[in-house]
Amino acid sequence: MHASYRFVVSGRVQGVFFRQSTREHAEALGLDGWVLNRSDGRVEGVACGPADALEQLRNFLHRGPPNARVDGVDWQPADETPASGFRIRR
Repeated sequence: MHASYRFVVSGRVQGVFFRQSTREHAEALGLDGWVLNRSDGRVEGVACGPADALEQLRNFLHRGPPNARVDGVDWQPADETPASGFRIRR
């Protein structure tokens, strides 16, 4: 069974390859969705796929790539069903 979640990550998450790293992790896990930089300095996205893969992505979001500092992750169920693949939105 597939589920969709919307996430918003706060901290030092822009300019540290957070979107790129998130996309790479999501693709490796076979997830669909998207990720973008918000104007308020946070990163937002939607991920859709099997529960175990979503949990692995959620764990990554709490760490982020090496130069990131994650202060918080808001992870909520979403109604959105994204297109196939995982994209960086600009």
